[in-house]
Amino acid sequence: MISFNYETGFTLDEETKVSQWISNAILSENLKEGDINYIFCNDDYLHKLNVEFLEHDTLTDIISFDYSVGKELHGDIYISIERVADNAKDFKVDVLDELKRVMIHGILHYCGFKDKTDDDAKLMREKENHYLSILN
Repeated sequence: MISFNYETGFTLDEETKVSQWISNAILSENLKEGDINYIFCNDDYLHKLNVEFLEHDTLTDIISFDYSVGKELHGDIYISIERVADNAKDFKVDVLDELKRVMIHGILHYCGFKDKTDDDAKLMREKENHYLSILN
């Protein structure tokens, strides 16, 4: 089950549509959907998590905690709406498009995709674009 939680004034439009899109992406990767929680927050909230759990004293747009068991995906995905908005400006894209990219990015990590090397990052971007094209 995919749930959306809000620690900021932001609310996601079309929760059902977005939830179904994420569920279909998981199935397309031949995995099972477990409990996946999206938590939308601000920079301060996510920065505290980044310092406390990852020992990174930096701002970030997303932190995901993967609790998957075998092929069943479970996890908490924290997204800073402020950071997503700033990144959207930098990349000259719509804020909601950038948010959806970040949302599917977290799921793709749970599916086993990495982005540390250039080749891995390229594949990750291709997968993001593929799933974004399905949603849009």
